[in-house]
Amino acid sequence: MAIVGSNNKIKLAVLISGRGSNLQAIIDACAVPKFPAEIAVVISNKPDVFGLQRAEQADIPTQTVDHKSFASKAGFEKALQNTIIPYSADLVCLAGFMRILSADFIDHWPEKIINIHPSLLPKHKGLNTHERAIEAGDKAAGCSVHYVVPEMDSGPIIVQKQVAILENDPPDTLAARVLEQEHLAYPEAITHVAGNILKNDA
Repeated sequence: MAIVGSNNKIKLAVLISGRGSNLQAIIDACAVPKFPAEIAVVISNKPDVFGLQRAEQADIPTQTVDHKSFASKAGFEKALQNTIIPYSADLVCLAGFMRILSADFIDHWPEKIINIHPSLLPKHKGLNTHERAIEAGDKAAGCSVHYVVPEMDSGPIIVQKQVAILENDPPDTLAARVLEQEHLAYPEAITHVAGNILKNDA
């Protein structure tokens, strides 16, 4: 793992697969001088996504590791690992990264990978969370930032944000309200995790 620099900030590797709205929330948070993290690199498993443009506009290094270029998941993950390592990241942040990582990859980063999921975990792991919350008759939906463990969407929760499910709420409207909370939750979770890393490295 990296040795935290004298500027008292941890280094982030942010992994994306798309437009990068949560990435933008992290970029904006890192622009605040007292925020305890900085983005060392943004890595996408898909070329030409808008999230890469967001990073480039903020003068953040970008890399693409296209999963379709590899014959196996193991080959992709080895390349991904080798792309992250030179940037000395203290924390890997999955921000709309749409690949399930293997236990072998996760074991390289014990308690150093976090993810955001659009439900109030442990409810509604996996996909189509907003539709499922509405169909279940839930009174509330939300998002969870959690540590990544080999079992999908099952790691310890760091931060949760909740929104009410309104009568006749369509999934896309609910999703938009939850996304607003995601943009608050992710920087909050990074602040919490950074505090632990900085304390342990002190």
